[in-house]
Amino acid sequence: MDIADLTRGVIAGERRALARAITLVESARADHKAQATALLEALPKDRQALRIGLSGTPGVGKSTFIEAFGMMLVERGLKVAVLAVDPSSTRSGGSILGDKTRMDRLSRAEGAFIRPSPSQTHLGGVARRSREVVALCEGAGFDVILIETVGVGQSETVVAQMADIFLLLLAPAGGDELQGVKRGIMEIADIILINKADGDLKPAATRTCADYAGALRLLRKRPQDPEEIPKAMMVSAAENTGIEDVWQDLESVRAWRAEHGFWDRTRADQARYWFEEEVKTALLSQLQTPQARRALAELGAAVAKGETAPSAAAAEFLAGLSQGEASNA
Repeated sequence: MDIADLTRGVIAGERRALARAITLVESARADHKAQATALLEALPKDRQALRIGLSGTPGVGKSTFIEAFGMMLVERGLKVAVLAVDPSSTRSGGSILGDKTRMDRLSRAEGAFIRPSPSQTHLGGVARRSREVVALCEGAGFDVILIETVGVGQSETVVAQMADIFLLLLAPAGGDELQGVKRGIMEIADIILINKADGDLKPAATRTCADYAGALRLLRKRPQDPEEIPKAMMVSAAENTGIEDVWQDLESVRAWRAEHGFWDRTRADQARYWFEEEVKTALLSQLQTPQARRALAELGAAVAKGETAPSAAAAEFLAGLSQGEASNA
């Protein structure tokens, strides 16, 4: 693969080049990792898109909202990328990757690019290489990047480390099933959207919106938030109501954070976070070498027989791992 040609294609905004580049960075092969690193390093650093994280309960209408929201942005002349993370099977490892079929109009729009990716059992609601895919889309010149997580839950918060603004979609009269996920997800949500606020569900949506607006007032105010954020509001993706209000609020939040220095500070903190995550991943990968697996098996057997304490065995293993690194160096 010619990385120079691929890089030029991505920078020029070629869809096929972008799709190939995403496949490259998502690959687990060692030679592909080196090529992906070279590609990412060659991308322009002055291109920044508005990164919007989006999560919600199953059946809340995430895909319908994304299509309505994305079409509104495309009609305004903006380029929109949608990164939809699909859950992977813990048995087979496979994913359906069917999100694109639920965004029929947006998938055919010239200014839009939709890429479903498997979570590969990666925790946090995003795929293992979602951050790199976001960087590729920025390098390709997209104005807005929508990152749809696997689903809602207390662990679905990693997206906050790669998004500028986080939207949480809820259904009218969500009820007690949301009690367990409130704290983890609500603490990072910038805007809570009560979707399906239409027809017979509109009264329930109004009550739910009022309930969550009250709950948000009890949360500690974050320094990066303007006065009206976080907030709860009603939308109907099916009837296309409230969609433009969401965009106006997003632009207002972006402008306020940029003016007060929080935009660049957050991006810097996110870069530091992902650097540390890469180090952790590299250290964990050392446990997969034949020597490490053999040592783990031998020490594990000794611990199981009661011949040594778990803490002593762990210290011995780590000492051996460090010595192996030193000898390799």
